[in-house]
Amino acid sequence: MRYEAPSTTREAAALLDNAAGVALVLAGGTDLLVRMKLGHIEPEVLVDIKGIPAMKSISHSAKGTRIGAAVSGAELGEHKAVAKAWPGVVEATNLIGSDQIQSRCTMVGNLCNASPAADSVPAMIAAGAKVVVVSRSRRRTVPVEKIVTGPGQTSLAKGEIIEAVILPARPARSGDAYLRFTPRTEMDIAVVSVGVNLTLERGRIKSARVVLGAVAPTAIIVPAAARAIIGTRLDDAALNKLADACSAACDPIDDKRGTIEYRTKVAGVLARRAVKIAFQRAGGA
Repeated sequence: MRYEAPSTTREAAALLDNAAGVALVLAGGTDLLVRMKLGHIEPEVLVDIKGIPAMKSISHSAKGTRIGAAVSGAELGEHKAVAKAWPGVVEATNLIGSDQIQSRCTMVGNLCNASPAADSVPAMIAAGAKVVVVSRSRRRTVPVEKIVTGPGQTSLAKGEIIEAVILPARPARSGDAYLRFTPRTEMDIAVVSVGVNLTLERGRIKSARVVLGAVAPTAIIVPAAARAIIGTRLDDAALNKLADACSAACDPIDDKRGTIEYRTKVAGVLARRAVKIAFQRAGGA
Protein backbone atom coordinates (compact mmCIF):
# COMPACT_ATOMS: atom_id res chain seq x y z
CA MET A 1 0.00 0.00 0.00
CA ARG A 2 1.18 3.51 -0.85
CA TYR A 3 0.31 6.43 1.41
CA GLU A 4 -0.15 9.89 -0.12
CA ALA A 5 -0.85 13.22 1.57
CA PRO A 6 -1.70 15.80 -1.13
CA SER A 7 -1.95 19.52 -0.42
CA THR A 8 -4.74 20.37 -2.89
CA THR A 9 -8.04 18.82 -3.89
CA ARG A 10 -7.05 18.46 -7.54
CA GLU A 11 -3.85 16.68 -6.52
CA ALA A 12 -5.94 14.27 -4.46
CA ALA A 13 -8.28 13.69 -7.40
CA ALA A 14 -5.32 13.00 -9.70
CA LEU A 15 -3.93 10.42 -7.28
CA LEU A 16 -7.29 8.65 -7.19
CA ASP A 17 -7.57 8.80 -10.97
CA ASN A 18 -4.05 7.50 -11.64
CA ALA A 19 -4.29 4.49 -9.33
CA ALA A 20 -4.35 1.18 -11.18
CA GLY A 21 -5.93 -0.64 -8.25
CA VAL A 22 -8.15 0.33 -5.35
CA ALA A 23 -7.60 3.91 -4.20
CA LEU A 24 -9.37 5.17 -1.08
CA VAL A 25 -9.70 8.46 0.75
CA LEU A 26 -8.65 8.84 4.38
CA ALA A 27 -10.23 11.61 6.43
CA GLY A 28 -11.34 10.42 9.86
CA GLY A 29 -10.86 6.76 8.98
CA THR A 30 -13.41 5.60 11.55
CA ASP A 31 -14.85 3.02 9.14
CA LEU A 32 -12.00 2.64 6.66
CA LEU A 33 -9.24 1.80 9.16
CA VAL A 34 -11.44 -0.81 10.85
CA ARG A 35 -12.14 -2.49 7.53
CA MET A 36 -8.45 -2.45 6.66
CA LYS A 37 -7.46 -3.91 10.02
CA LEU A 38 -9.97 -6.73 9.58
CA GLY A 39 -8.60 -7.46 6.12
CA HIS A 40 -11.85 -6.64 4.36
CA ILE A 41 -10.12 -4.20 2.04
CA GLU A 42 -6.53 -3.50 0.99
CA PRO A 43 -6.11 -0.32 -1.06
CA GLU A 44 -3.22 0.20 -3.44
CA VAL A 45 -3.24 3.91 -2.60
CA LEU A 46 -4.47 5.64 0.54
CA VAL A 47 -5.05 9.37 -0.02
CA ASP A 48 -5.00 11.37 3.22
CA ILE A 49 -6.96 14.62 2.76
CA LYS A 50 -6.47 16.12 6.21
CA GLY A 51 -3.65 18.36 4.99
CA ILE A 52 -5.77 20.06 2.31
CA PRO A 53 -6.78 23.55 3.56
CA ALA A 54 -10.00 23.64 1.48
CA MET A 55 -11.14 20.47 3.22
CA LYS A 56 -10.38 21.53 6.78
CA SER A 57 -12.23 24.85 7.00
CA ILE A 58 -15.73 26.05 7.84
CA SER A 59 -17.08 29.31 6.43
CA HIS A 60 -20.45 30.74 7.39
CA SER A 61 -22.20 33.90 6.18
CA ALA A 62 -25.63 35.21 5.28
CA LYS A 63 -25.17 33.58 1.87
CA GLY A 64 -24.75 30.07 3.25
CA THR A 65 -22.34 27.65 4.90
CA ARG A 66 -19.39 25.69 3.52
CA ILE A 67 -18.06 22.73 5.52
CA GLY A 68 -14.84 21.09 4.34
CA ALA A 69 -14.88 17.34 3.76
CA ALA A 70 -12.27 16.70 6.46
CA VAL A 71 -13.96 18.79 9.19
CA SER A 72 -14.70 16.50 12.13
CA GLY A 73 -18.03 16.17 13.87
CA ALA A 74 -16.55 17.69 17.01
CA GLU A 75 -15.28 20.73 15.10
CA LEU A 76 -18.67 21.22 13.49
CA GLY A 77 -20.45 20.93 16.83
CA GLU A 78 -18.24 23.66 18.29
CA HIS A 79 -19.08 26.12 15.50
CA LYS A 80 -21.79 28.19 17.20
CA ALA A 81 -23.00 30.02 14.08
CA VAL A 82 -23.57 26.82 12.10
CA ALA A 83 -25.18 25.09 15.10
CA LYS A 84 -27.57 28.04 15.44
CA ALA A 85 -28.46 28.16 11.74
CA TRP A 86 -28.70 24.39 11.17
CA PRO A 87 -29.20 22.66 14.55
CA GLY A 88 -30.71 19.57 12.96
CA VAL A 89 -27.74 19.02 10.67
CA VAL A 90 -25.25 19.54 13.50
CA GLU A 91 -27.19 17.31 15.90
CA ALA A 92 -27.34 14.54 13.29
CA THR A 93 -23.60 14.73 12.68
CA ASN A 94 -22.90 14.73 16.40
CA LEU A 95 -24.75 11.42 16.76
CA ILE A 96 -22.11 9.57 14.72
CA GLY A 97 -20.31 7.30 17.17
CA SER A 98 -18.83 8.10 20.57
CA ASP A 99 -17.05 11.23 21.78
CA GLN A 100 -13.77 9.71 20.62
CA ILE A 101 -15.22 8.98 17.17
CA GLN A 102 -16.57 12.54 16.98
CA SER A 103 -13.03 13.90 17.04
CA ARG A 104 -12.31 11.98 13.82
CA CYS A 105 -15.53 11.30 11.89
CA THR A 106 -16.78 13.60 9.12
CA MET A 107 -20.09 14.34 7.42
CA VAL A 108 -18.65 13.50 4.03
CA GLY A 109 -17.21 10.23 5.28
CA ASN A 110 -20.62 9.37 6.69
CA LEU A 111 -22.14 10.19 3.30
CA CYS A 112 -19.63 8.28 1.18
CA ASN A 113 -19.75 5.23 3.44
CA ALA A 114 -23.26 4.99 1.94
CA SER A 115 -24.99 3.25 4.82
CA PRO A 116 -28.80 3.37 4.68
CA ALA A 117 -28.68 4.28 8.38
CA ALA A 118 -26.16 7.14 8.12
CA ASP A 119 -27.15 9.86 10.59
CA SER A 120 -26.00 13.01 8.82
CA VAL A 121 -27.49 12.16 5.43
CA PRO A 122 -31.27 12.62 6.05
CA ALA A 123 -30.56 15.91 7.83
CA MET A 124 -28.36 17.18 4.99
CA ILE A 125 -30.92 16.22 2.36
CA ALA A 126 -33.74 17.87 4.33
CA ALA A 127 -31.61 21.03 4.52
CA GLY A 128 -31.15 21.07 0.73
CA ALA A 129 -27.40 20.55 1.10
CA LYS A 130 -25.12 20.08 -1.89
CA VAL A 131 -21.58 18.80 -2.21
CA VAL A 132 -18.68 20.10 -4.27
CA VAL A 133 -17.31 17.22 -6.36
CA VAL A 134 -13.84 17.71 -7.83
CA SER A 135 -11.91 15.74 -10.45
CA ARG A 136 -8.59 16.57 -12.12
CA SER A 137 -10.42 18.38 -14.92
CA ARG A 138 -13.61 19.86 -13.49
CA ARG A 139 -15.62 20.91 -10.47
CA ARG A 140 -19.38 20.34 -10.08
CA THR A 141 -22.02 20.85 -7.42
CA VAL A 142 -24.36 17.93 -6.71
CA PRO A 143 -27.38 17.62 -4.37
CA VAL A 144 -26.59 15.27 -1.49
CA GLU A 145 -29.50 12.98 -2.43
CA LYS A 146 -27.78 12.24 -5.76
CA ILE A 147 -24.61 10.83 -4.16
CA VAL A 148 -25.70 7.57 -2.54
CA THR A 149 -27.14 5.09 -5.05
CA GLY A 150 -27.44 2.04 -2.78
CA PRO A 151 -25.89 0.41 0.29
CA GLY A 152 -22.14 0.97 0.00
CA GLN A 153 -22.53 2.55 -3.45
CA THR A 154 -22.13 6.16 -4.62
CA SER A 155 -22.43 8.04 -7.90
CA LEU A 156 -18.85 9.31 -7.71
CA ALA A 157 -16.80 8.35 -10.75
CA LYS A 158 -13.18 7.19 -10.63
CA GLY A 159 -10.97 10.15 -9.85
CA GLU A 160 -13.74 12.20 -8.21
CA ILE A 161 -13.61 13.41 -4.62
CA ILE A 162 -15.94 15.52 -2.49
CA GLU A 163 -14.29 18.74 -1.30
CA ALA A 164 -17.05 20.29 0.81
CA VAL A 165 -20.70 20.35 1.88
CA ILE A 166 -22.67 23.49 1.03
CA LEU A 167 -25.69 24.43 3.14
CA PRO A 168 -27.97 27.13 1.74
CA ALA A 169 -28.69 30.44 3.43
CA ARG A 170 -31.14 30.00 6.27
CA PRO A 171 -34.44 31.81 5.49
CA ALA A 172 -36.19 33.76 8.23
CA ARG A 173 -38.69 31.84 10.35
CA SER A 174 -37.37 28.45 9.42
CA GLY A 175 -36.08 25.48 11.39
CA ASP A 176 -34.79 21.96 11.03
CA ALA A 177 -34.60 18.85 13.20
CA TYR A 178 -33.26 15.31 13.14
CA LEU A 179 -34.39 12.37 15.24
CA ARG A 180 -33.51 8.71 15.21
CA PHE A 181 -34.62 5.61 17.05
CA THR A 182 -31.95 3.23 18.33
CA PRO A 183 -32.11 0.27 20.73
CA ARG A 184 -29.48 2.00 22.88
CA THR A 185 -29.24 5.68 23.73
CA GLU A 186 -25.60 5.99 22.62
CA MET A 187 -23.20 4.50 20.07
CA ASP A 188 -25.81 2.65 18.03
CA ILE A 189 -27.11 2.51 14.47
CA ALA A 190 -30.46 4.04 13.56
CA VAL A 191 -33.39 1.67 13.18
CA VAL A 192 -35.37 4.60 11.76
CA SER A 193 -34.37 8.25 11.34
CA VAL A 194 -36.10 11.43 10.17
CA GLY A 195 -34.78 14.78 8.97
CA VAL A 196 -37.15 17.75 8.62
CA ASN A 197 -36.65 21.29 7.38
CA LEU A 198 -39.43 23.87 7.08
CA THR A 199 -40.21 27.57 6.70
CA LEU A 200 -43.17 29.49 8.11
CA GLU A 201 -45.19 32.40 6.75
CA ARG A 202 -47.76 34.07 8.99
CA GLY A 203 -47.71 31.13 11.34
CA ARG A 204 -48.35 28.51 8.67
CA ILE A 205 -45.87 26.17 7.03
CA LYS A 206 -44.90 27.67 3.68
CA SER A 207 -42.40 25.01 2.57
CA ALA A 208 -41.12 21.75 3.98
CA ARG A 209 -38.90 18.78 3.27
CA VAL A 210 -39.17 15.46 5.09
CA VAL A 211 -36.52 12.75 4.66
CA LEU A 212 -36.42 9.22 6.09
CA GLY A 213 -33.34 7.15 6.82
CA ALA A 214 -32.78 3.45 7.59
CA VAL A 215 -36.10 2.40 6.03
CA ALA A 216 -34.94 1.89 2.43
CA PRO A 217 -31.68 1.21 0.55
CA THR A 218 -31.02 4.97 0.56
CA ALA A 219 -32.40 7.96 2.43
CA ILE A 220 -35.72 8.93 0.85
CA ILE A 221 -37.45 12.27 0.38
CA VAL A 222 -41.18 12.01 1.12
CA PRO A 223 -43.03 14.71 -0.89
CA ALA A 224 -46.42 13.49 0.36
CA ALA A 225 -45.32 14.12 3.94
CA ALA A 226 -44.34 17.70 3.07
CA ARG A 227 -47.65 18.28 1.28
CA ALA A 228 -49.51 17.04 4.36
CA ILE A 229 -48.19 19.89 6.49
CA ILE A 230 -47.72 22.76 4.02
CA GLY A 231 -50.37 25.44 4.56
CA THR A 232 -51.14 24.24 8.08
CA ARG A 233 -50.33 25.33 11.61
CA LEU A 234 -49.42 21.71 12.36
CA ASP A 235 -52.81 20.61 13.67
CA ASP A 236 -53.57 16.98 14.55
CA ALA A 237 -55.07 16.23 11.14
CA ALA A 238 -51.91 17.43 9.39
CA LEU A 239 -49.69 15.45 11.75
CA ASN A 240 -51.72 12.30 11.14
CA LYS A 241 -51.42 12.72 7.38
CA LEU A 242 -47.70 13.33 7.76
CA ALA A 243 -47.26 10.14 9.79
CA ASP A 244 -49.31 8.10 7.33
CA ALA A 245 -47.30 9.42 4.37
CA CYS A 246 -44.00 8.54 6.06
CA SER A 247 -45.14 5.04 6.94
CA ALA A 248 -46.40 4.51 3.40
CA ALA A 249 -43.04 5.56 1.94
CA CYS A 250 -41.05 2.98 3.91
CA ASP A 251 -39.39 0.02 2.21
CA PRO A 252 -37.40 -1.46 5.10
CA ILE A 253 -35.81 -4.82 5.79
CA ASP A 254 -36.31 -7.31 8.62
CA ASP A 255 -33.23 -7.73 10.77
CA LYS A 256 -32.25 -8.23 14.40
CA ARG A 257 -32.71 -4.53 15.15
CA GLY A 258 -36.25 -4.17 13.84
CA THR A 259 -39.00 -5.78 11.78
CA ILE A 260 -40.57 -4.25 8.69
CA GLU A 261 -43.78 -3.59 10.61
CA TYR A 262 -41.94 -1.97 13.50
CA ARG A 263 -39.81 0.31 11.33
CA THR A 264 -42.86 1.35 9.31
CA LYS A 265 -44.77 2.33 12.45
CA VAL A 266 -41.83 4.12 14.09
CA ALA A 267 -41.20 6.21 10.94
CA GLY A 268 -44.57 7.89 11.34
CA VAL A 269 -44.11 8.44 15.07
CA LEU A 270 -40.63 9.96 14.67
CA ALA A 271 -41.78 12.19 11.81
CA ARG A 272 -44.48 13.71 14.02
CA ARG A 273 -41.93 14.44 16.75
CA ALA A 274 -39.28 15.83 14.41
CA VAL A 275 -41.63 18.18 12.57
CA LYS A 276 -42.87 19.58 15.89
CA ILE A 277 -39.29 20.40 16.88
CA ALA A 278 -38.57 22.06 13.53
CA PHE A 279 -41.84 24.01 13.79
CA GLN A 280 -40.93 25.34 17.24
CA ARG A 281 -37.43 26.27 16.08
CA ALA A 282 -38.97 28.22 13.23
CA GLY A 283 -41.00 30.23 15.73
CA GLY A 284 -44.27 28.35 15.40
CA ALA A 285 -46.66 28.46 18.31
